[in-house]
Amino acid sequence: MKFERELLKGVAPIVVLEILSRGEMYGYELSDAIEKRSGEILTLGRGTLYPLLYNLEAKGLVVAITRKSENGRKRRYYSITSTGLEQLAAKKDQWQKLQQGVNLVFGFLKPDLSPA
Repeated sequence: MKFERELLKGVAPIVVLEILSRGEMYGYELSDAIEKRSGEILTLGRGTLYPLLYNLEAKGLVVAITRKSENGRKRRYYSITSTGLEQLAAKKDQWQKLQQGVNLVFGFLKPDLSPA
């Protein structure tokens, strides 16, 4: 399923940070992990993934290290920074609240009407 670009644009950074919170990866490996972890619902092509990674790197949320892979080719390995982990936690909290609100609007959840 292809999602509209604007819809994916909002969720892609948090997905990338979540996957990188599990360990460093190079671009293709990261793209593959996102696709597998999402049950092949989310796919990030190179034209989307690399600009996103460069943006996250510019914000200090990820770092990239270039080194040779097992086959001798140079690859950029990305890992999440401590700032990235903090941002991920905040974004996950926001995402959970957004998801709850949308689910309430769509009728997937019933509002809690009990007095606080």
